Amino acid sequence: MDAFIEWADNVVWSPYLVWLCLGAGLLFTIRAKLVQFTRIPDMIRALVRGGSSKDGISSFQALTMSLSGRVGAGNIAGVAVAIASGGPGAVMWMWIVALLGAATSFVESTLGQIFKERDPRTGEYRGGPAFYFERAYRHTWAGIPLKIYAWIFAVVSVVALGVFLPGIQTDTMSGALTSAFPALDRWMIGVFLAIVLGIIIIGGVKRIAHFTATVVPIMAIGYIIIALIVLLANASEIPAMLRLIFESAFGAHAVFGGILGYAVDQGVRRGIYSNEAGQGTGPHAAAATEVSHPAKQGLVQAFAVYIDTLIVCSATAFLILSTGMFQVETEDGLIEHASNLPDGVEAGAPYTQFALDTVFAGAGTIFVAVALTFFAFSTLVYYYYMAETNLTYAMRNVRSISVQRALLAVLQVVILIVVFYGAMGAEGRAWSIGDIGVGIMAWLNIVGILLIQQPAFKALKDYRAQMKAGKDPQFDPRTVGVRNAEFWEERADAWRTAPTRTPVRSPATAVSRPRCPCAEASPPSLPPSPPLSWSGVVETPLDRVEFPQLQTHSRGDQQIPDPSRQATEALSEVESVGGQHRPSLRAEGAIAVLIMVLLLSREVVRPFVLQQDAGVAISHIP
Repeated sequence: MDAFIEWADNVVWSPYLVWLCLGAGLLFTIRAKLVQFTRIPDMIRALVRGGSSKDGISSFQALTMSLSGRVGAGNIAGVAVAIASGGPGAVMWMWIVALLGAATSFVESTLGQIFKERDPRTGEYRGGPAFYFERAYRHTWAGIPLKIYAWIFAVVSVVALGVFLPGIQTDTMSGALTSAFPALDRWMIGVFLAIVLGIIIIGGVKRIAHFTATVVPIMAIGYIIIALIVLLANASEIPAMLRLIFESAFGAHAVFGGILGYAVDQGVRRGIYSNEAGQGTGPHAAAATEVSHPAKQGLVQAFAVYIDTLIVCSATAFLILSTGMFQVETEDGLIEHASNLPDGVEAGAPYTQFALDTVFAGAGTIFVAVALTFFAFSTLVYYYYMAETNLTYAMRNVRSISVQRALLAVLQVVILIVVFYGAMGAEGRAWSIGDIGVGIMAWLNIVGILLIQQPAFKALKDYRAQMKAGKDPQFDPRTVGVRNAEFWEERADAWRTAPTRTPVRSPATAVSRPRCPCAEASPPSLPPSPPLSWSGVVETPLDRVEFPQLQTHSRGDQQIPDPSRQATEALSEVESVGGQHRPSLRAEGAIAVLIMVLLLSREVVRPFVLQQDAGVAISHIP
C-alpha cells in the first residue's frame, strides 16, 4: 500500500503540475494586468463594506470561511515539512506561488460568483468549479464535454475533501495535542473531534460561516503576535535567515544548491496545499457571498491568499529558521542537520513547538497545540462544506428527496469516520494521501479555468470601467457578453426596476416602495456597455447597435426602454456566425500555454533534479 501511495503521489505531483501552477498564475497575472497588486485597496474596501442577506453570507464571512480551509495544518506542519524536504529555499517558492496564485484565485473565485445558483433545498447560494465548468459555455458546442468535466470534478472533490484531506488535519492535530498533553490518548481526541464536527456540519452553511468568522480571526492574530515576539527575541538572526532563504531558493547556497529541485517542488506543493490557489476550493466560499459584482469577491479571495501564505506561513517559517529548529532530509539521506534540534524529531508541528519553546519555555508546545487545533478543526469544517456542495451538484438529477438526504447522511458519516481514523494516526501516509487529493483537484481545476477564463476577465473589465466612472459596480452579465449567468440576470433586472435604484440583495428581495413622483421623470441610468470581443467578429459597442424596435418594461404608468434585453438579442445575433455559435473560449491560446508548460517543464526541472547532491552531512548552517 505504501508503495502504491508513493507512486500515485509522484505521478500526480510530477514537474508538469508544478510548472502548470506557476505558468497559469503568470498568464492570469498578465491578462489581469497585475490585478492582485494594483487593486489591494479595493480588496480591503470590498472586505469591509460587504453585507450579507438571508441567502448569502458577507464578504468578511466568506474570507474567514475560505481562510478556515486555507489556514490549517499546512501553515504550521506543512511549512515545516517543506523546509525539511526542500530546504529553506522552499519558503521563497511558497511566496512566489502566493504572488502568482493570487491572480489564479481571482479568476476562479470570480467565475464561482458569476455562475453560482441558489440551492432549491435550502435557498443558500452554491457554486464552485463544477458549476462554472458546466455553465460557462453551455450554449456552445463545448457544453456537453464541459458538463461531463464538471461532473468528474464534483465526484473527485467529494472523495478528496471527504476522504483524502481530513486525515492530514486530524493526524497533525492529534500528534501536537498528545505531545503537549501526554495524558491524552489519540482515541479520546478522535471521539471529541467527531462529536463537535458533527454538531457544526448539521447546522448548514450559515452555522459554518458564523463559526469560522469567530474562530479564524482570533486564532490567526494570536499566532502572528506570538511569532512576532519570537522574531524580536531573535532579531539578530533575521538578516542571515532572509539571505539563507533567497540563496537556497535559486541554488546559490553552498549547502542547499544541490536540492533546488526539491525546493521548487516542495514550495509549490505546500504553497498550493496551504493557500489553495488553483485547487478549486476557494470558489465555494466565494459563491456563497452576497456581493454586487463578482469581481469584488474575486479580489477578496486573492487577498486571502496573501493572508495565508505571506503572513501566516511566513510566521511559521521565520519561527523555525530564526531558531534553527529544523533539519533538511531527502530520500537519499540526511543533507543538513541544525545543531539546535534534538535528534529523532519528526518533520511537522514539532519543529514549530521546539522553536517557540526557545522563548516560551514549556509553554510553546502547548500554544502550538492549541493554535493548531483551532486551525485544523476549522479546516475540517470547511472541507465538509465543500464536499457537500460538490455532492449536491453531483446528485442534482436525483429527483428523490429521500435519496438525496440519504447520500448527504452517508457523506457526513464517512467524514466523521475519517476524522476519527486520522486522529488515531495515519502511520506517516497522511501527507502523501492528502497531496494526491490536492494534486488531482489542481490538475482538473487549472486546466478547466484556462479553457473558460474569458468570463472572469470580462467581469474584471466591467468592474474597472464602473470604478473609473465613480460608481459602485453592479453586474449585468448581458451588457458584457457573459451568458448562462441566470442568477445575475435576475438580480440585474430586480435592481434595475427597484424604485430607489439601490442594490437589492437577491432577486427574491426586490420589493416595491412608495417613491417620489419626480422619479418618474427620467429612465434609470445604466452602466456603459463595454465592447464585445467575439472570435472572428468586429468589436462593436452595444450602445451603437441599432435596434429596429425597442423592448420596454413597465415602471408605474411609464414604458421605459430596456437596453439589457436588446443587448441579449444583439449578443445572440453577433455571436451567431455562419449559423453556428462560436464561443469566446480563447481555447487556442489557453491550450497553447498548457502545451508549452508541459513541454518546457521537463527541460527546466531536469537540471534541478540532476543537481541533487545526496549524502552530504552538515552539522551547522553556514
